[in-house]
Amino acid sequence: MSATGLIDPAEPLERQNQKLLRICEALMKRVEQGDDDRGAAYSQFQRAVLLEDQVRERTRDLEHALDLLNESNARLAAASRETERARSDLAGAIETVQEGFALFDPDDRMVLCNSRFAMHLPDIRHALRPGLTFADYVALVSRSAFLDLPPGMTREEWSVDRMARHGEMHVVFNVRMAGSRWVQVSEHRMAAGQTVIMQTDVSDIIRAEREEQGKLLDDQARLIRATLEHIDQGVCIVDPRGRLAGVNRRLASVLGLPLTHLRSGLDFELVLSRLRTGASFGPDATPEEVLAWVRQEGRRRPLRFELRRGESQWFDVFAEEMPDGGFVMSLTDVSAEREAAQALSEANELLEARVASRTLELEDALGAAERANASRTRFVAAASHDLLQPLSAAKLYLSSITDELADPHHREVVTKAQNALASVQDIIEALLDISKLESGRAAADVRTVDLGALLNQLRDEFAPAAALKGLRLTVRPTSLRITTDPTYIKRILQNLLANAIRYTEKGRVLVAARRTGGSARIGVWDTGPGIPESEQENIFKEFHRLGRRASASEGLGLGLAIVDRACAMLGHPLTLASVPGRGTAFTVSVPLAERSSHIPAEARRAAAGDWRHDGLCVLVIENDLDMRRALALLLGSWGVRVLDAGSADEAIRQLQETGLRPDALLVDFQLDDGETGVKVIGRLRRRLGRVPARIVTANRTSAVAAQARRIGVETLYKPLDPLMLHLFLGSLALGRTA
Repeated sequence: MSATGLIDPAEPLERQNQKLLRICEALMKRVEQGDDDRGAAYSQFQRAVLLEDQVRERTRDLEHALDLLNESNARLAAASRETERARSDLAGAIETVQEGFALFDPDDRMVLCNSRFAMHLPDIRHALRPGLTFADYVALVSRSAFLDLPPGMTREEWSVDRMARHGEMHVVFNVRMAGSRWVQVSEHRMAAGQTVIMQTDVSDIIRAEREEQGKLLDDQARLIRATLEHIDQGVCIVDPRGRLAGVNRRLASVLGLPLTHLRSGLDFELVLSRLRTGASFGPDATPEEVLAWVRQEGRRRPLRFELRRGESQWFDVFAEEMPDGGFVMSLTDVSAEREAAQALSEANELLEARVASRTLELEDALGAAERANASRTRFVAAASHDLLQPLSAAKLYLSSITDELADPHHREVVTKAQNALASVQDIIEALLDISKLESGRAAADVRTVDLGALLNQLRDEFAPAAALKGLRLTVRPTSLRITTDPTYIKRILQNLLANAIRYTEKGRVLVAARRTGGSARIGVWDTGPGIPESEQENIFKEFHRLGRRASASEGLGLGLAIVDRACAMLGHPLTLASVPGRGTAFTVSVPLAERSSHIPAEARRAAAGDWRHDGLCVLVIENDLDMRRALALLLGSWGVRVLDAGSADEAIRQLQETGLRPDALLVDFQLDDGETGVKVIGRLRRRLGRVPARIVTANRTSAVAAQARRIGVETLYKPLDPLMLHLFLGSLALGRTA
């Protein structure tokens, strides 16, 4: 029945809708009842479809795995074929090698070997198979009847020694086989632990070497025989049994014996007994002592003694043991040397007497020179004092009338006269300073000095002179305090400043100081004409003036001489640096003051009467013989023990021979063969420690002084001033007493 048959179109619309709703509900219930019966079957169907898909997917994976397995099997088979081919090729290649070859794995088991391995050992070849351990291989070789063992070695000892060599990374050795055959074994350990052994037949090489060695020994024997026959010494060779193994004709001639009495095989004790009858033994060894030395067992020390034949023939005998227990004895005729030594001894005695006489003469001459020098010093001092007195009076008289003169011309004349008197006074004072410094009578009163205040005084003193010449004088302030003699340091700086202003025509003059370690370096720089290098040594000489006329108004060239000697007396290094056309710089290094300014009186005075330095030892190295002798004589007169040498090598030999350690070194800067004193002091200090030293030189350039300062050594300039040496040695004495 259809829905249209159940619904009447004539019925109201609401009625029709209600019927339709009931019809729909009935249909829905029917459909739901039908679905409950078919749900289980549909679920089984879905599960079956899912299982079929999974089986199909697993089947595809299995097929892919089978394909991969087949491919791997094919590759493995190919690799196996390649490996077998490579093994076959390796075996073939090893078989073509002329040497024996074997390879052991890291577990010391044989991997392979060729047919030449274990050559000359046919009784063990059947046992050489892969898998054989190295220890079993060594045991087989040690028991082989074809192994020729070294003398005194058992087969077990050989096996132990072979295994010990196996423990090394690389080893090469020779093994002797029966029938005078030799095999060289080369064993090498690889990085992965495998062991490679190569065996090479070297029988022909060893036989050739032995033949060559035999020829060489024969040649050496002939050479030794020819040498023994041509040397001037008598020589005999004694074997370990005490019998003559060789002797030359010279020995028979020296001993005055027939050669038949010195035949080979003769007992040496018979030779010794014949020596006793024909010669006398010296004091070094008796015949019994020589015989005891010959019979001594064990290691014998070399033996030396003398033989005397007649009145004038002497022989030096020397015997020394050989490695095999025998010994060689040589006899040397030293008669001429003995005669020369006797003559030399007599000449030495005569020379010593002459030297003693000459020394007395030199001492007398030195005393006379010292007296003359003292007399000159006293005269200069007295004359200077007597001259300065009337000069001062004259200056006072001129000053008193200057203001009373109305005529300007007269005033100009008086002013010039005053200037001339001032110049004369400066010259006299300079002469007095030079005299004191040269005579060693200058006294250094060392104290703490305010350097800033001193430089301010010098600025005020020299500013008018600089302004008069149109120069700019610059004195840089400083707060440094120094330890020195205030009078002499002022005199030094005055002379340097006066010299700079005198020679500088335009530009400036600079005075400055700076700290350098434990010292203050005080410098005076100018823009003057400079000093040529060829003149830098001469300007420190008395009365030497560079390019200036020697007049009283310009000075007489004593300023720098005073500076040089005063710096040397005080121990203040002085350096000079100059560039011609650009200017000159003088630098003085002065020790800085310590917290305590107290200085012992002994260190502040240098009196000529105390110039004794007994107990000091000084090493002098000077290649000029006259200079070295003069310096040694001067130091010796002060009680100093002197070691003098011309070079560093000679000095080292003297130190080794005497065993002395010098207290100080005086070394010339320019020695022979291009060697410098700076290098020599360095060599000696490496042997002796930091010994006080001075460089002695005539070269006043800054480069030399700089080299000396780099090793902490000051410089003494030639011509050498005795005062400088005295002060240096005096500082050593103070250091020893401290």
